Order: sequence, then C-alpha cells, then structure tokens
Amino acid sequence: MNLLTECQGADRIGISAHIRPDGDAIGSSMALYLYLKKALPQAKIKVYLESLPDCFGHLKHLDEVDSVYAEGEAFDVFFALDTAADRLGKAQPFFDGSRKKINIDHHISNRNGCGDVNVVEPSASSTAEVLYGLFEEERLDEEIAVALYTGIIHDCGVFQYSNTTPRTMEIGAKLLRYGFPFSKIIEESFYQKTYLQTQILGRALMESVRFMDSRCIVSCVDRKMMKFYDVVPSDLDGIVNQLRNIRGIDCAIFMYEIGVQEYKVSMRSNEKVDVAKVASFFGGGGHVRAAGCTMSGNMHDVINNLSLHIERQLKEQEDV
Repeated sequence: MNLLTECQGADRIGISAHIRPDGDAIGSSMALYLYLKKALPQAKIKVYLESLPDCFGHLKHLDEVDSVYAEGEAFDVFFALDTAADRLGKAQPFFDGSRKKINIDHHISNRNGCGDVNVVEPSASSTAEVLYGLFEEERLDEEIAVALYTGIIHDCGVFQYSNTTPRTMEIGAKLLRYGFPFSKIIEESFYQKTYLQTQILGRALMESVRFMDSRCIVSCVDRKMMKFYDVVPSDLDGIVNQLRNIRGIDCAIFMYEIGVQEYKVSMRSNEKVDVAKVASFFGGGGHVRAAGCTMSGNMHDVINNLSLHIERQLKEQEDV
C-alpha cells in the first residue's frame, strides 16, 4: 500500500488508536500524524487519543492531540492504528463515518483488518514497525524517527520479547542514525516508574498467588486499592511483565477491576502457553506471548475460567 496515494485528494484525515493507548498506539499515531503533516501540508489532519501518560513527553506535538473527541465534518480518510474498530472508543464513529477507512495493525486477532484498506502484519513487533515499512525513507526526520522508535521499543520490550526479529533490530538501528537520545527515551518512558507506580507494583507482587504447581501466577487490583494508591490504569503497566519474570512461571495473569464484577485481564507467557488463543476465546486478542481481554464475574470466576484453558494447553505440551 502507498500511504500517500491512498490519501490523495483528501482534505480531512483522521488518526486514532485503541482505548487506554500504550507506547505503540501513541508512538505509531504520532509518527503517522507527523509524516502526513509533512507530506500533505494542504490537508487538515487530526489525531485522537485518550489522555496520555507523562512518560511520553519526549514526543513532539503531543499538545496537538485531541483527547476531547470534538465532532466536526466527516473525514475523507480515517486511520485505525494498532487495533480493530471495536476498540477505538470515542473515535469509532469518526472511523465508521469516514469515506475511506484504513486499518494498520500487527495483532493476529485482527488478521483480516476492519477497513476498506488493511495492512495487518502479525509477524511485525509493533504497528510502528509496520508503519516504517510504509513510510518513504526520504521523508523521515528525527521527530518521526523518535515516534517510531518509541512504538517499537514499547511493544517488543526494548528488543527482549519473542516478537523481536532481525528486521525489528535492523529498523531500530536505522532509526538511531537520526541521533536522538535513545537511552534516555528507553529509561524515562519504559523503565522509570513514579513512587505511586512502584508502590502499587509492590502491592500487586506481594498479593500474587501461584497455582497449577507454581507454573502460573495471578495478581488482582480492585478499584478500592486503585483509589487508595491514587493510581489510574496506565500506572499498572508493566506489572504483568514483572509477574512473568519470576523464575519457573510459564504464564502470568494480571487483572484490574474496571466495573462491577468486570475486569481487564492481561496475560504473558514464556514458551508453553499461547495466551492469544486464551484471550480470543473470551473476546480479546493480542499475540502468542502477550494478550488480553475483558471478563465479567467475580475475581475467582475469572481466574477459574482462564486457568481451564491454560491448563489444557500445558497438558497438551506434556503429552507431546
């Protein structure tokens, strides 16, 4: 797909990503926004994202992001990034009402796409990596490179997760040639935590429970605990990865309460469990080693339902 050809003649272009945007959603949205602004100066381009964590302050032009979702004229082209349409939140009506819908993603659960034009590459580490392949290299600059790099490192765990490929590393190396302070970006946006974030992480780790012969681990944060520590969902990022890093764990589950008997579930695995398969059964999705879903019921019901599918996969592994 040629991005600029698809946008040819468009006066109004919109961009958005999934609710509760992570580093890839934010980085890829800003990269596309900056790229199109530079290549199509005559077009009016809007980017919509929910409120952004402070750790992404290194990205330029974040003040131009619309988090109010103010309505206006219909868009000629609208991009849904890093998600299917049903997770665009307040931006979904803009996408549905646009004259041309373009979906760019890397999640296997969205392999068929949701637009008129779809570019979905499950083998890519991130949507930012997919975008790099669609951008004309001569149009890149440092600001675009920083946004792409941010998206890539957040979805591949700074080149540690299993979705990291030689191509991911090659793209990362090419982006570094723009001379931005990559180590500072990694430290401040990926590793560094606030005091409150560290407190809730410690609480989640202390209250975690191992099960299934200590091969799995689960931790849960309810709304009462979130209120006590004065944290929001974005402050919980990274907890599930810390759970997975515990020696001997094949699958980690972290969940937090988002409504009455409703939980946002994140799962991570090492080698033996396809968590995307588990998440998709409950209406979610993601990747083989990192996936999530939203589930209803009390905490114990949710854990029991998930563990049935995880246990089945572990037994199948043993029988091979």
